This record gives sequence, structure tokens and C-alpha cells, in this order.
Amino acid sequence: MTEVRDSPAVAVPLLGQPAPDFELPNQYGEPVRLSDFRGRNVVVVFYPFAFSGICTGELCEIRDNLGDFEADDASILAVSVDSKFSLRAYAAKEGYEFDLLSDFWPHGEVARQYGIFDDQSGMALRGTFIIDAQGIVRHVVVNPRGQARDLAEYRAALSSLAGKSGRKSE
Repeated sequence: MTEVRDSPAVAVPLLGQPAPDFELPNQYGEPVRLSDFRGRNVVVVFYPFAFSGICTGELCEIRDNLGDFEADDASILAVSVDSKFSLRAYAAKEGYEFDLLSDFWPHGEVARQYGIFDDQSGMALRGTFIIDAQGIVRHVVVNPRGQARDLAEYRAALSSLAGKSGRKSE
């Protein structure tokens, strides 16, 4: 499913196409490469900024339901344009046990690859990309500024991937 909400001419990766590969530092400065997750589903969650209200609410909902993602053999990669230092403080404050990736420099380069960088504000839009175990984009939603994502959409998309692969989702 591809759904772009209230976002003019967003050039997001097409469903059924390989996801653009990237490598970014996590909150500890460790390099994280998307292609290293082959064999697992990946939920790439772009969010505008650490410590902001809606973003914190969304990531806390993921944190509180991390077992659901693990049951569907899915890893979470949360990406913002914040520095790794800000992301480390954010992860510590909120208790995030998944990778927060810094798309700080070149500023927003990965968000640009995914067609969701907003040049006017210097931030990523709220883009969610579910990528299957073979690295293929299977679900895309881009929400407008100020509109939180629906965790139920992630669950439905991941369940459909589990069904296609023969795995039964819990």
C-alpha cells in the first residue's frame, strides 16, 4: 500500500521496488546499514525532530509495542536530521531500545533519497516505509506535518508480509 497524505508531488520509492540502501550513525555513533537487515522485515520511520511532542508520542508507542514488531520479525529504524548526540540523549530520556539514526550530515540526504525531505523547514516529513526481508518496499505512508501515524497500519502491513512468507503472525 502506498499512501501519501497531503504531500504535493512526493517522489517516494515505489512499492515492489528495492528500498534505497543507506548507512547512518545510530545514537551511539555506530554505523547502521539498511542492507545489513536482509532476512528481516524493517520499518523505517522518518520523523521531524527528537524531543518534539508528536514524534515523542509516536516513538513511545513503538517502544511500548516493540514486542509486536519482534513477533513479525521486524526491526525498527527511526531516522531524523538530529545529531547523534541529541539522539543519544533522547533515547536515554525515553528508554528507546531501537536504533535512532542521524541523517544530520549531509543534512537530510537519506530523507531526500526517500523523497520526504522538506527543504523549507530543513526536516524530514513523517514517512513510514515497511521493507520486506528481501529489501523490497511493501508499504509507504507519508503524513503531513502535525498528523501522527497510526500504529495499527504498521501491524496490518507487517501481518500481510508474514502471511506472504508463510510465517504466521502472533
